[in-house]
Order: sequence, then C-alpha cells, then structure tokens
Amino acid sequence: MRINHNIAALNTYNKLNSASAAQSKSMEKLASGQRINRAGDDAAGLAISEKMRGQIRGLDMASKNAQDGISLIATAEGALNETHSILQRMKELSTQASNDTNTTADRGEIQKEMNQLTSEINRIGNTTEFNTQKLLNGTKTGAGSPAVPANPGSPATTLSSATNMTADVGNMATGNMTLQGTYSGATNTTLTVEKTATGYSIDGGVTDALTDAAIGGGTTTFTTDGMTVDVSSVASATTGDSFTYSLNAEVTATPGSPATPGGAVSLQIGANQGQQFSVEINDMRSAALGVSGTTGGATATGIDSNDAVTGASFTATGATNQLTDASASGTPEYALDLSSSTKASAAIKVVDQAIASVSAERSRLGAYQNRLEHTINNLGTSSENLTAAESRIRDVDYALAA
Repeated sequence: MRINHNIAALNTYNKLNSASAAQSKSMEKLASGQRINRAGDDAAGLAISEKMRGQIRGLDMASKNAQDGISLIATAEGALNETHSILQRMKELSTQASNDTNTTADRGEIQKEMNQLTSEINRIGNTTEFNTQKLLNGTKTGAGSPAVPANPGSPATTLSSATNMTADVGNMATGNMTLQGTYSGATNTTLTVEKTATGYSIDGGVTDALTDAAIGGGTTTFTTDGMTVDVSSVASATTGDSFTYSLNAEVTATPGSPATPGGAVSLQIGANQGQQFSVEINDMRSAALGVSGTTGGATATGIDSNDAVTGASFTATGATNQLTDASASGTPEYALDLSSSTKASAAIKVVDQAIASVSAERSRLGAYQNRLEHTINNLGTSSENLTAAESRIRDVDYALAA
C-alpha cells in the first residue's frame, strides 16, 4: 500500500483530461461545422483548403466579371441596333433622291434629314457609355505595348588585352593578330590587327558594320551599335615589332518607355494571372463608316477598299451643311451629298457598305457574348467541383466527429 502517491487516482485524472479535451474538440467541430478550426487540427489540410478557397473565390468573381462583360457588349450592340436603323433610313433617302421626279428643292429637303441622321450616328458613337467608358468612339481598339526598361549603359569593359605582342610572320606575310572575347550576348567577338604597307589596320568582328581603318599615333576609336573598340598606338609598321592592343566594349545608355495602355477591354475571366479575354469595339461613327467626311465637296469612296465607290461626294463646305455632331470635336464634318441623281445613286452604295460594316461589328459582338456565356457556365462548374473538394477537406463529417 502506497501512501504518498495515489497512482490509480492520477491515471483516472489523466484519462479524464484526455476525454474532456477530445470531447471539447468534437463539440467545437459539431458547433462550427468545420473539421479544421485551427492549423493544429490538420496543418496540411488547412494549407490545401485555403488554396482551394482562393481559387473558388477567384472563379466566382471571374464569373461576375464575365457577366459584366456581357452587359458592356450588350450596351454597345444595342446602340448599334439604332445605328443600323438610321443607316436603313439613309438608304431610303438616297434611293428617293436618286429619282429625277424630285426637284432640286425636294432634294434639298431630303438633304436636311440626311444631315441630321448622320449627326445622330455621331452622337450615338460619342455618347454611348458603360460605367462612364465610351464604347463606340474608337477608344476600345488596340492591344497597346509593354513598358521598355531604361538601359543605364555601362563603362567600357576590356574583353581581352595583350601587351608587346609580336606579329606572327609565319601566319601570313602581312602578320595577323587575332583577339577574341564575348560581351553582352555577342559571342566570338573578334578583333584582328593587321600589318599593311602603310601601317596597321583593324578588321571586322565586333559587328559587321565595323570597317577597316589605318591606325595612327595615339588611340584610335571605332564605334558601332553602341560598342566601342580602342586600339592603342603601334610602335612601327615593321613585321616582328612589338605593339599593344586591347578590345573594349561599352553599352550606350538608352531611355526607357512606359507601357502604352491598349484600348481593348480586358475581361479577367479566370482565377489566375493572365487569364484574360480582350474585347475590341471599332469606331462606329459616321466618318469611320464612310458616310461623312471632314472636307466639304470631297469624293466619298466608301469604306470597302476592294470595291471603291465612284460618283459620290460629301456636301459642300458651309454652315448650313455642317453636321451638328461630328466624329472629332471642333472638326467640321459633312454628310453624303444627295443634290443630284448621280450623287444620290452613288451614295446608296456608300450607305450599303456602312450597313455591312455595322452588321459585321454587331455579329462580332454577338459572338463575344455567346463565348462569354459558355465561359460563365465553365466557371460555375469549376467552382462547384472545387467547392466539393474543399468541403471534403474542411467540413466536419458528423458521423465521425465524435
């Protein structure tokens, strides 16, 4: 019988503590619904599930981005629907003015509506916006260019050098010396010092642009493509004499340039870097469609370079003909001239080409929308599957929680 230590009681106490801790953890899991409430519960599982959570939240936001992209495209396409209607009316007016049953005064009245419709195309192109961003004025095209870092240059760096070298008469009668080295990515850079009848000359090697030149007293410098070659003076032009030469190269400092932002709309349609989709919307104002010009009385050839229009022109310069809304602010613009049967008939073809251009743009925008709808479906599926995988790691199984 032991008096000082009650082993049985200690054992009971330890078991009670273990049971209480286990019960506390089980209750915590049952209450929170999560198998992992702290890193100590499953360190590896926590890291994996947090990575999955990041992907899931990124996918869900990418889906919202794609939906916003569809809304932007639908805004532009809806505006072009009205542009289409205007162009169809302009074709009617051109066809009407082509008929010689109309007098000069009649064509003048038709011209007034033609001018106003052309102005409205410009107004739609200048004012159609999504979240304050202009859509149809030509600013949503182009991919831009990346930034070019500045090159601070570097001092001349000696690739290789030799002092008091003697020309190898056995090599050639003229006595050639060759120096090789590598600098700034140019491999096997070669400098040849050659004895000639008038002295020593330098040949080829650093770049193809390096030319022969006689070496006089002091140091002669040859510069090409940002690289400099220095050759020290030669003691004499006699074969076998000693001389000193060295090859130095330096990089010329060049300024950098900032990145040029592209006009195209970049939609982040994935959870990771670079998973973007670009949407370009062309200029849909009257000048870009070929139905107006900035020079009064100028020839109108349409926008199809393979099928140029002949006989069409814009209205003459003058305040009465100038459009109230122009493609470019402060630049006068003039509509198609319907003042004669010939001009009006030719204007029909110009308008037809504009209609085809708007049709092609609307078709492209519709294709964007259809693609993004499939993107949204794929993002939803990916998010669902990742959520299921994350749940198996993170969520508690109530049947096993105890």
